[in-house]
Amino acid sequence: MSRSNPLPRVPTPPQGDEVAAYDSYLEAQKAVDFLSDEKFPVQHVTIVGTDLRMVERVTGRLTYGRVALAGALSGAWFGFFVGLLMMLFANGQTGVLLVALALGAGFGVMFSVLSYSFTGGRRDFTSQSQIVASTYAVLCATEHAAEARSMLESSPGGLGKPRRPERPAGTTPSGSSAPDPRWTMPDGAPRYGAMRPGGPPDTSGGGAGSSTSAVAGGEGPAQPQPAAGEQPPAVPTRGEEPPSPSASTPTPPPASGGDVDDPYAPPPER
Repeated sequence: MSRSNPLPRVPTPPQGDEVAAYDSYLEAQKAVDFLSDEKFPVQHVTIVGTDLRMVERVTGRLTYGRVALAGALSGAWFGFFVGLLMMLFANGQTGVLLVALALGAGFGVMFSVLSYSFTGGRRDFTSQSQIVASTYAVLCATEHAAEARSMLESSPGGLGKPRRPERPAGTTPSGSSAPDPRWTMPDGAPRYGAMRPGGPPDTSGGGAGSSTSAVAGGEGPAQPQPAAGEQPPAVPTRGEEPPSPSASTPTPPPASGGDVDDPYAPPPER
């Protein structure tokens, strides 16, 4: 069947809207075959394989015996063909055919064994290579995409499957991030006493001279820091007595009547 639009001479991206996506080529082929059975114009449909990979499947171990057998069979087929041609000019004598078969098999074994011996055992296995795609999408022309999608969705086998989005690793089915067990209990409650790195500082009334460290389950106050321009309080060493309050606290000077700049002056009488 010829397509309405001729194939491009140079490689071009496929055109059309995606109507379904499948994990294997057989499923995509079955969907297109269903559209063809329903008299849909399948010349507007394209099967596109994405995320292509070359897969080489190993079929067995390669030995001299298997190489000789494969060479004998291929040489015998060629000798059989040559023997048939020679029988036409030898008045139908079958002996010519047998001689051609033997010569073909012999030369096939010789060439196969020599070729394998030259490889030096670097490839002692047989394999088959294929180009496999992770997803096979069925595209259709824009003017026929809605009809094709409705036909596939209403098919008895459920051929109209949407593409399944891949869920990123580390997320729950709802899309939220999984709880970290380092500072979260299995039921989602915070794990008290576990230090959460990079916690925000407490600015809810601690002033300029205080800082906090973030702890799971709440914010805990840390050691207060002295303000700018102040001397840090003296910490007594082992064996020393802490200074008495009378020695550390300055004694206010006696009140003077009219010095309003004195911070220890009593308020004026009214």
